[in-house]
Amino acid sequence: MMDKDYYGILGIDSSATTDDIAQAYRNITAITPDVEEAYQTLNDPEKRRLYDEDYIGDFDPSDSYLVEDLETITAEKKPKTLKDKLWNIAKLLLKIGVTGLLLYYVFSKIHIDQVKTLLSESNPWWGLAAVLTFFASTMVSASRLMSFFKSIDLHIRWQFNLRLYMLGMFYNLFLPGGIGGDGYKIYLLNKSYKMPAKKVFWAILFDRLSGFWAIGFITAVLVIFLPQLKVLHITPVITWAVFLVASVVYYFVAHRFFKDYTKHFIEAHIKAIGVQSLQVLTILLVMVALHHTDKYAPYLSAFLASSMAAVIPFSVGGLGFREFIFKYVVAEMFHLNGDLAVVLSLSFYVISAIVSLLGIYYVFRMDKLDKDLPATEKK
Repeated sequence: MMDKDYYGILGIDSSATTDDIAQAYRNITAITPDVEEAYQTLNDPEKRRLYDEDYIGDFDPSDSYLVEDLETITAEKKPKTLKDKLWNIAKLLLKIGVTGLLLYYVFSKIHIDQVKTLLSESNPWWGLAAVLTFFASTMVSASRLMSFFKSIDLHIRWQFNLRLYMLGMFYNLFLPGGIGGDGYKIYLLNKSYKMPAKKVFWAILFDRLSGFWAIGFITAVLVIFLPQLKVLHITPVITWAVFLVASVVYYFVAHRFFKDYTKHFIEAHIKAIGVQSLQVLTILLVMVALHHTDKYAPYLSAFLASSMAAVIPFSVGGLGFREFIFKYVVAEMFHLNGDLAVVLSLSFYVISAIVSLLGIYYVFRMDKLDKDLPATEKK
């Protein structure tokens, strides 16, 4: 892998043709070793293809990164044009606008006085227990990601992985530009460990898929305690049949087409169940803190459904979408306390924000982020 920006050296962009490359080379008056190296690489189609696969430009956390968008992460980073800047501003305003509208709608449908009462009478010690439980889920989640890294022979120290994971959480939750945490992991591991970006990308993607699978597993368990869903023809037998068939298909596709990423498949998915179980326990503890003594399963099911919405890249850190779905499932489907649903959802967001804020330390102290890297791998 090369860290040099060959396109920038020749003064061209990544869509340049062979003729453009030759012309740019001829126009350079001082042929330095870097210029010669850039020309020889980009002028050869096979060398250029390999370079394009592995090269990652400077990371800009304000850019929008989706975990599916490997092309964006690995693309050459050119100076932003006015059009690019306006587009980024438009996306940011759209995210803020969608988040604001959803929150406005949710709060217009609840009783603010009841919400204030719930919060004022809550037990702070149970709230602290919820924060610690969520932090424990983060530890297990970071360990789950390491299982997928091991599958691609990327062996990193757990301390470095945890710090990188915390920094990624901070980017994901607090940067409205997109899911920047995953982009940064791909960027840094590519730079530090010379690991092809595509391999890191697929490892992170399977890490996310394992989380969705675990949500499906716990949801199937909770359906047993939700007789209200029979009106929608959703029964435990049907739910488990769908879940098991989906699991078999999921494993077959992963093992058949992505075998390199399944070396620690079972281990990673057991950890995924641990992560989601701890997050469900977090919500349970918040409910205890709010002195809730009635039904629990409907709220927990709504929480799992809202967790899927948190990854939608059209709001700021999932805020708004999670509250909307949480309240809709609880109030409209189960006919329970929508005010409590909103408080639970916002409480979970605040708890995740508190834990994610720990990652801001490494934004300003990058030297502390990679202190466990071998000397030859430090930037």
